[in-house]
Amino acid sequence: MGKKILVVNDTQSILEMFRELLEPEGYEVVLSSFPIQNIKEVEQIKPDLIILDIVFGNQKSGWQMLQLLKMYPPTSKTPIIVCSAAISEVRDQEGYLVSQGVQALYKPFDVSLLFHLVEQAFKTSEASMQKKKQS
Repeated sequence: MGKKILVVNDTQSILEMFRELLEPEGYEVVLSSFPIQNIKEVEQIKPDLIILDIVFGNQKSGWQMLQLLKMYPPTSKTPIIVCSAAISEVRDQEGYLVSQGVQALYKPFDVSLLFHLVEQAFKTSEASMQKKKQS
């Protein structure tokens, strides 16, 4: 299998849709229907990319997971795409997301845009790893 993508979303049909879209593209897809509170679990999964919703039910616990991921050194450089229908909430946090290198994908989304953002996240991640090796 290729690169591993962790998808975190509380809607089972959306999780399955991500699997159906990404696995044929050669990605290994790991699904979670709730935000992972113990970030060490994410470290054990070792995802190359995380696609994360920010609203679970009426809780905004995806934001907490995002902050934990960015503050924990082993996961801080893992590329993240926030995928949410909470467009105004995501736009309100756009400055923070940009500063953390997090992409935003709004539901409903065009599948070609999903693939573009996934490819872009991997290219950016690989470029930063190359820079790190050269310094």
